[in-house]
Amino acid sequence: MATALVPTDMPDWAWQRAEVRQALRAHDIGAVFRYVQQYAGASQAKIGAAVDLTQARANEVINGRREVSRLDMYERTANGLGMPDDARHLLGPAARRDVRRGGQAFALAAFPEVVRVYASQASAAEEIRRQARAVAELEVLAVRGLGLIGLNDSLLRGSVARQEGRPPKVRVLLLDPASPALARRAAEIGESPESLAGGVRLAEARLRELAALCDLSVYRYRSLPTWRVIRMDTTVYVSAFDAGWEGHASATYKVMETPHGPLYRGFRRMFEALLGDAEQTI
Repeated sequence: MATALVPTDMPDWAWQRAEVRQALRAHDIGAVFRYVQQYAGASQAKIGAAVDLTQARANEVINGRREVSRLDMYERTANGLGMPDDARHLLGPAARRDVRRGGQAFALAAFPEVVRVYASQASAAEEIRRQARAVAELEVLAVRGLGLIGLNDSLLRGSVARQEGRPPKVRVLLLDPASPALARRAAEIGESPESLAGGVRLAEARLRELAALCDLSVYRYRSLPTWRVIRMDTTVYVSAFDAGWEGHASATYKVMETPHGPLYRGFRRMFEALLGDAEQTI
């Protein structure tokens, strides 16, 4: 057995690919190793050194002659391959921040939903844009949505309007310009109701332009905004609205669907509930 772990250079974007995530969910370490070969250019020897296996043993795993089912091997694989926390959770070991505190992987793995926390939307923007390029479903819950999807340089518009591949199905919930909740929100952030309402209408006009490029629906909700949500397939990025700050300035939490976790399901349920009482405008 090797005595020193030599991490591989697997890029973060590769851990987000659907086939890699499926291999992690299935605990198919052989497939994971093959993807590391493909996306990191790592040799069998380097993979073995990274996870404390001989080259011969790594070869057996890669070629399906040996299965890996021990939790300690999952831990070594996650550590040696430098998996980000969301990938670690799919495989089973606890996030690195939990491991450092001595948390039990088998207990924490049941509720691994919040996989990353960003100081603001800006610090999550690159990851969100990259993930949005390949999603099948996109949902947005916002106040006016200009910075998210309404303007040409907004966070998501370029991904929605992409020319290559199949465009995503998009549903957008914006705050009703005529609702009392909009006037209250305007007062909270020191803006006139007319200005805020105008921003919502501008976003709707710009979103109407996207309707010819993808399956897009826009709705108006009437309750006071609390959560700002971006859902892309099985991942939700969520931040909070509060008096005095906009959602993009709040901490942004990356939440992923898991078999037993309530947060992802809760945000989806909230979105559908708002949708049920909303007025469709596009």
